[in-house]
Amino acid sequence: MTPQRSRMRRAILGTALVAALGLSACSGAASQSGGTASGGGSSDTVTMAFRTPNWILPISAPGFTQGENAIFGNAMYRPLYNYDLNSDADYSINETKSLGTQPEFSEDGKTITIGLRDATWSDGEPITTRDIEFWWNLVTNNKDQWASYREGAFPDNITDFTIIDDTTFSLTTDKVYSPGWFVGNQLNKISVMPQHVWDKTSADGQVGDDDRDPEGAQKVFEFLTAQAKDLSTYATNDLWKVVSGPWTISSYVPNGQVELVPNENYWGSDSPTFDKLVLKPFTGDDAEFNVLRSGDIDYGYIPAANVSQTDYMESKGYTVAPWYGWSITYMPFNFANPTSGPVFEQEYVRQAMQMLIDQETISEKIWGGMASPTCGPVPQDSADLGTSNGCAYSFDPAGAQKLLEDHGWKVVPDGTTVCESAGSGDGQCGEGIEQGAELSFKLVSQSGFSATTKMMSEIKSQMAKVGIVLDIQEVPDSVSVTQKCESGQECTWDLSFFGSQGSWYYPVYASGERLFATDAPVNLGSYSSSEADELIEQTQFSNDDTAMDAYNSFLAEDLPVLWMPNPVYQISAYKSELQGVEPQDPMNLMYPEDWSWK
Repeated sequence: MTPQRSRMRRAILGTALVAALGLSACSGAASQSGGTASGGGSSDTVTMAFRTPNWILPISAPGFTQGENAIFGNAMYRPLYNYDLNSDADYSINETKSLGTQPEFSEDGKTITIGLRDATWSDGEPITTRDIEFWWNLVTNNKDQWASYREGAFPDNITDFTIIDDTTFSLTTDKVYSPGWFVGNQLNKISVMPQHVWDKTSADGQVGDDDRDPEGAQKVFEFLTAQAKDLSTYATNDLWKVVSGPWTISSYVPNGQVELVPNENYWGSDSPTFDKLVLKPFTGDDAEFNVLRSGDIDYGYIPAANVSQTDYMESKGYTVAPWYGWSITYMPFNFANPTSGPVFEQEYVRQAMQMLIDQETISEKIWGGMASPTCGPVPQDSADLGTSNGCAYSFDPAGAQKLLEDHGWKVVPDGTTVCESAGSGDGQCGEGIEQGAELSFKLVSQSGFSATTKMMSEIKSQMAKVGIVLDIQEVPDSVSVTQKCESGQECTWDLSFFGSQGSWYYPVYASGERLFATDAPVNLGSYSSSEADELIEQTQFSNDDTAMDAYNSFLAEDLPVLWMPNPVYQISAYKSELQGVEPQDPMNLMYPEDWSWK
């Protein structure tokens, strides 16, 4: 086991222990109670609380990278590789749920040969390397519209893509990368798509080989993207009826309920055991929990604010299990905002704001012990979980005030702190900050999560004590309205929070090429540091923890974002007759085909 995988195991298992202890403290002896859920479970249906997914095309798009879309897509379209972080398989590959076989590396470490399993599409057509090539042609000719793309990374780091035969292909890289990193963090991007159905440029067009021409690939991509945005046709569009996964859509209501049924021609050994999976959305935590308490859903969650009701739910025949993740939670600064960007560029401002977030108390009091401080870009080791040990900045309001005063700000408690000494010299506010500038920011946060609302209220109160004003605006989807600000576009947000269930769930390696590298696809705040870029790159070539530790230490101190309490994805509560739910995937995927009723 590599050092990186060992660290990952310690963090995940440690989180499980912390979460278990937290629930034990709340539930006491009742954790051993059994019982039958009121009304029991239907043997042919599972109903679960789930936000309505809004993206179906297995090419990620900016603004549509939410976890529910990944789960929804994986149910219908198996990727080249899925992973199981708790397994001892080579490269943590979950072979049962992957279309690819174990990759083979050449002696020089630069060519990877990959085979495909014997699998078919739901219409009976075989899955071949032509379906890999189709995906490759679309993403390489539409990289600027692919949420997973960063210049210089995959697929730019591939010098040769070769189809060997119908079931084998190879990739040759520009450098010798760490095999574990490349398999876990690069090959995880490869999707397998039905070329024989999707390779066309209009709904009534003929399927051909349009993707093999760059202009044709752009037209096919434009057509498929437009179809994916038409939510009202998800259940009726012939494009989405051909799938490779264990599920297919039966009904879909935009912003409403979704029903999936088994793919009758599924090729895998993990076929569903029940006839229908109902994905039921709710307007917020309270609405969901009321229905859960009544026993009307089979799989839901206990909001953090209601964790004290664990005993009650268990007495009603539910099993309660925190869903812990290989994740971090953070709040991006918008460095691209023309007004607040120059303020956020000042490291002392970022430090002062971080020192006003009491992560330990918020984790314990607001999240009910179901969160743990985030100290940096790499999830904490198990020894430090639940504490701010290892964090570069502890909660220190007096220290935050001193930092501001030492740099030319007039601190006005419960008012608005202003810059009294403009300039870039010692004791001045810093370059780009004008005389009279105010520490007042628009924070876009998530609605529907009571713990998040309480947390934001607490942070706003602490910030106000040193005159930092937060205008908090809650919206259902804070990711979509706080996208990266491009040149020439209106840019109105200053801070963004989308971590009510964790902000980012890592692939196998917790490296930051998608998050914190300059121009990274999910670098919503436009953070840029040449030193960070160099450290991130080094993690791609190292087979030990040295590079990862250096990267983590630098960003923990440099604060590309505000580090926030990292909650469990959810405190799952499922009817005890429902088997196979655990262990829950720390990479935030879900496999209902593995569930069954007793």
